Amino acid sequence: MALHESALEELGLATRWVMRGSTPVEVADVATQPVQLRTEEPLAESRAPQQNAEPVTVREAAVASDVPRRAPTATQSPATPNDDFAWFDDLPTTAPQPGTRNVAPAASEPSIEEPSRPSVATLDWDALGARVASCESCRLCEKRTKTVFGVGDREADWMLVGEAPGENEDRQGEPFVGQAGKLLDNMLRSLDLARDRNVYIANVIKCRPPGNRNPEPDEVARCEPYLQRQVALVKPKLIVALGRFAAQSLLKTDSSISSLRGRVHAYEGVPVVVTYHPAYLLRSLQDKSKSWADLCLARDTLREASGQTEH
Repeated sequence: MALHESALEELGLATRWVMRGSTPVEVADVATQPVQLRTEEPLAESRAPQQNAEPVTVREAAVASDVPRRAPTATQSPATPNDDFAWFDDLPTTAPQPGTRNVAPAASEPSIEEPSRPSVATLDWDALGARVASCESCRLCEKRTKTVFGVGDREADWMLVGEAPGENEDRQGEPFVGQAGKLLDNMLRSLDLARDRNVYIANVIKCRPPGNRNPEPDEVARCEPYLQRQVALVKPKLIVALGRFAAQSLLKTDSSISSLRGRVHAYEGVPVVVTYHPAYLLRSLQDKSKSWADLCLARDTLREASGQTEH
């Protein structure tokens, strides 16, 4: 076997690139051979030269083997797509036309802000009450009897915020009724207040949670804009948070009520004082004195904010 043929065979090019009847090329002459690649011709043509094509040298073969493979032409059959990525092609790239089926991912849950309805932050009292009454933004709407919007003086200095309606509130549509409501009325009377005089009462949640359970975080998030709007409309000078859940929801904290009592916080720029829920006080009579101290702190805070002095 000639030296150049064994060298080509060692390189794996002998039977692929040496044309039948062509003049043998010495391996030593490879470095001196000119390279004349025809980049304008398809690679398939260089691999299968026609009868009148010029001989392909070893260097041409080596360079041609480094040319990247081209995408299949229109006459070639495309390769079968990988099933792991086929779902990317199913996503619509344009808006669906009327009468066609959209295969896009499912949309997220609706919020209380709908494009066809005005924002909650722009509603007046009547529109806000109607929006709450018809609200279906969370699962609590499924078992409610009535929504519990709020009650009291809509221009009050004091605003009391509870957590969520109980069974009696759900039935009557008013916050703080029953024994807890009577205790709250007595607490207000000690401050020369009443629920229809310089006090507005509302809840964080407007629908009763089943079994009086604590509301879920997503339920609080969907209902909070209603309370924010009520605060904006009332413009109170002071907010009293009644109970742990109301305090934690307003102040965005998980601190205990004992650690939140005795100091002034803020919600939407309004001073907030935390105290016990009246229903808790019915079970823990020893804490009534602590609740009275909280109400005195609230009264002093309001007087300070109003620039008043105690006579």
